Amino acid sequence: MANMIVTGGAGFIGSNFVRHWRSVAPDDAIVVLDILSYAGHPANLDGLDGVTLIPGDICDTPLVSRLIADHAIDTIVHFAAETHVDRSITGPDAFVTTNVVGTHSLLKAAKTAWLDQGGGKPHRFHHVSTDEVYGTLGADDLAFSEVTPYAPNSPYAASKASSDHLVRAYHHTYGLETTTSNCSNNYGPFQFPEKLVPLFILNALSGKQLPIYGDGKNVRDWLHVADHCQAIERILRGGRIGETYNIGGGQELPNFAVVDEICRGVDAAFAVDATLATRFPAAPAAQGRSTAELKSYVEDRKGHDRRYAIDASKIHSELGYVPARDFPRGFADTLAWYLAGEQWWKPLLARAALAV
Repeated sequence: MANMIVTGGAGFIGSNFVRHWRSVAPDDAIVVLDILSYAGHPANLDGLDGVTLIPGDICDTPLVSRLIADHAIDTIVHFAAETHVDRSITGPDAFVTTNVVGTHSLLKAAKTAWLDQGGGKPHRFHHVSTDEVYGTLGADDLAFSEVTPYAPNSPYAASKASSDHLVRAYHHTYGLETTTSNCSNNYGPFQFPEKLVPLFILNALSGKQLPIYGDGKNVRDWLHVADHCQAIERILRGGRIGETYNIGGGQELPNFAVVDEICRGVDAAFAVDATLATRFPAAPAAQGRSTAELKSYVEDRKGHDRRYAIDASKIHSELGYVPARDFPRGFADTLAWYLAGEQWWKPLLARAALAV
């Protein structure tokens, strides 16, 4: 039985992990620490028992220390981060503060509680990171492995690389029991609609353009969030202390292929469910037209990495992890969730519009 803090647990991946952990370890106590920024939403945790939501900032070290002490925390799973690359280009300060300073705040509090005061009692600090720390790949380059040199190309990636190094340093210098995972592009339920998959789904439903950066040939590996959560569970239960594990979906696709799958999926959904045309009359599919007519190519993003690919052989060989979903299956489930989830995403869009 664990007493766990999940940072960023009201966000996309964090809330999916909380839901996953409640299902596999229902007796464990979970404290969610989340600043509830635009991407954190208490409704993501609706219906869960045994979860305590604490609105707060990971940079507030005294708060983190109190939570560890008051709840006898022995495990921290650290998702909280600024993650949107476009936002990091226009406003990098927030990324340095949250991703670097915030991670250091958590590490300091954990070291004090578990090592300085706790005498080295069993504990775990798991840090969730990204494949973007490795930089970019050419078309014929080998996929990122755990020994690929870091070469971050965006302020977001640089801030995550910095946090990875801090976690490593706290293990090697102080003996803090840490693990790190670097994952590929996630998609699935509860993802804030600024990322490609939910943004393009909701744009398609409202008849808005589907803006594709550059030539659309930038390649990413796609990982369903449920598979990601299962991988983190395996690391928490069996991962070697001090190690890093890459988590991939095994679905390396160019962006234009992902957009084509979204267009096909939306068209197919409208073809079999006549009520969608009434609910979303602005969608081209509501008039029997192709969603693909909304595609448009826009100026490429600054410093846009060309290709990411994950070598997940380490987590497979050591922990038996294999993703359960290919992209067509995972996307079909995701599309169905968003089509049924207006009560979740409409308030988020309204809140985001008011904040602009």
